[in-house]
Amino acid sequence: MKVLVIGSGGREHALCWRLARSPSVRALYACPGNPGMAAVATCLEAGGTTPEDFLHAAESVDADLTVVGPEAPLVAGIADCFRAAGRLLVGPSRQAARLEGSKIFAKQFMRRAGIPTAAFRVAANEAEAREALKHFGVPVVLKADGLAAGKGVVVARTRQQAEQAAADLLSGRLVGPAGSQLVVEECLEGEEASFIVLTDGRRVLAFECTQDHKPVNDGDTGPNTGGMGAYCDGRILSAPQREQVLERIILPAIRTMEAEGTLFTGFLYAGLMLTAEGPMVLEFNVRMGDPEAQPLMHTLEGDLAAALASAARGALDESALRWNGRPSVCVVLASEGYPGTPRVGLPISGIERAEGKGAVVFHAGTRRRNGELVTAGGRVLGVTASAADLPGAIDRAYAAVREIHFEGMHYRRDIARKGLKRW
Repeated sequence: MKVLVIGSGGREHALCWRLARSPSVRALYACPGNPGMAAVATCLEAGGTTPEDFLHAAESVDADLTVVGPEAPLVAGIADCFRAAGRLLVGPSRQAARLEGSKIFAKQFMRRAGIPTAAFRVAANEAEAREALKHFGVPVVLKADGLAAGKGVVVARTRQQAEQAAADLLSGRLVGPAGSQLVVEECLEGEEASFIVLTDGRRVLAFECTQDHKPVNDGDTGPNTGGMGAYCDGRILSAPQREQVLERIILPAIRTMEAEGTLFTGFLYAGLMLTAEGPMVLEFNVRMGDPEAQPLMHTLEGDLAAALASAARGALDESALRWNGRPSVCVVLASEGYPGTPRVGLPISGIERAEGKGAVVFHAGTRRRNGELVTAGGRVLGVTASAADLPGAIDRAYAAVREIHFEGMHYRRDIARKGLKRW
């Protein structure tokens, strides 16, 4: 089949890299793509970012299947647009995508579905935020209602910080219109994990568990980012915990969506906190995670395209995919200034040497300038490596990282360190 991947980041490069190895794929396209994706796919210009723009790109190559990487097109209704045109697409409808597009909708949905999550209040102005804060101690979490590229969450350690964060979010200073309403919620304690499934709306195929690293600095300090790295390891969740996640979180979400007349298809991502009372949901996303996709695709085997197409058709083939059992680690290399305003246009060197160390380097924010590879965003590269055990995967990933250079490059040096206690 001919497959089109929509997006231009590290997640989309990882999806392309794996799809290029799918036996059922005879032609692979990316829109708009990036220099890394161009090595395995034909990059297309969309002419814009509306669902109709992407539909035109799919029609231009007569794509048999379209895979949507980022959340924005899904929230904008790309799945509805494609289905109305009779084109196969992996992803939920606009209505179902509200699970990610609105934190308020997601929290209210979880309450209806009986899904374990933190206690919360909603605020539409500073007075309501101050009133909501009276119901919680500190630390307390404030979340922008809308899409904020992973930067709309503030963990306030004092009441003063919480009130200032509420003012900054509601005014638009932090994340623009995404912060016009807030969720104020209790701060859960425990270890975070990411649990992603592929679903046709009724059946689910669970991916291996991963763990993201959101704060910019080592030790989970500094402001939140879109993700500074992730690792994939079957030991993150015990067998009973995995069963709890499926039975108490994933399946209730899928079933409640169907019961409410909104069949959910595509990737469902549950961001979890592993508390003393059991796994609880921090957030839902409606697409493959980033940077979780990088280690997931690195450890995945089988025909990804066939699995995705079966989910899109409503008849999920759970036998199409398998895991090789090897832990995988992705370290994100970021630009100076990220997660604020990044410096761009800086030459990148050492990728070939890094891949010579046994890693795969996924492009996230790169472009070609006069034939030279340069930085083009905050998160620039995702250096990903696997090994027989987690310590080996960490060593291999960081050995590859040390081969790469661009001015102002920074990265966390503790990706996957939390997982070592399980080995």
